Order: sequence, then C-alpha cells, then structure tokens
Amino acid sequence: MTETTMIQAMSVERLQGLFQTMGYRVTVSEQGGLRQLLSASQGIGFSVRPGNPARDEGEFIDYTLSCPLQVQGDLPSDLADNWNLGKRFARLTRQSGFLVLEMDVVVAGGVSETYLRATTELWDRLLQELILFLRDYSTSQARPEGGDAGEPSGVAEELAQ
Repeated sequence: MTETTMIQAMSVERLQGLFQTMGYRVTVSEQGGLRQLLSASQGIGFSVRPGNPARDEGEFIDYTLSCPLQVQGDLPSDLADNWNLGKRFARLTRQSGFLVLEMDVVVAGGVSETYLRATTELWDRLLQELILFLRDYSTSQARPEGGDAGEPSGVAEELAQ
C-alpha cells in the first residue's frame, strides 16, 4: 500500500491547479474582497467558493461548488423538492429569480487528491443530470394546448443555448 499525502486545507491556487489538470478552464475572480474560481461544464458556468478559513492565511477547509441558473417565468413550487428527494450530494434551491445547485466539499480532517478529483467528477455528473431533469420536468409539465403550466421553460431554453 502506498502512502498518500493527506490534504488538510486548500488554497484558491491549489484548487485552480486541480481543476486545470482535470481539463477545466478556470479563472480566479474577486467579488466583494473574496476570491473564488469560475469555470464551466457542459457549457454551464459554475463557481467554486472557499468556505471556512484554515489556520494558514489564504487557505480554507471546505468549499462550495455552485451553479446559479437564472429563471425566466414561474417555476413549479415542487421543482427543487423533487430534485432533492431523488438526488444526494448536491442540493437545489430557489433563490430570488435563480435556481441554484450547490455541493459542499470538506477537506478538514484530511483527504486525498483522488477524493477531490472524484468529487469534481461527481459535480460534473450532477450538472449533466440537472440539465436532463429540467428538460424532462419542463416536458412533463407542459400542457398539450401549449398553455403555460408553470414549467421552467426559461431554464430549459437557457440550457439549450
């Protein structure tokens, strides 16, 4: 058994390097004095926001992957609940005109780089599943007469672009 170096904390630069070695284009952005990473998967943008600070300056012990999708029109009230009932690891919420998928990743206590790669692959898969979920949900909620059934058509249209 080979010994793996355990990662106890992350920096924005180290996380950026990890994403880049996995083939993601990643840029560092500063918003409100806080640094975050911006990237995309399947043409859908997402951010990586550092969480709780570690002992060393500029490092953190957790981070959140976040994908906000702007909603055009009304969403069914049970949309996020239906996603959350059938999925683990990431949560879908409605936040003032946005549908937001978020997943927390904790490195506190020590994790391997393999673990961080696996959580990134999981995130990528969940984004793909969200696209399919929204398209399927939109189709199943549409009325045959073409009337507005409150489907998240604006989200599905935005994803198709």
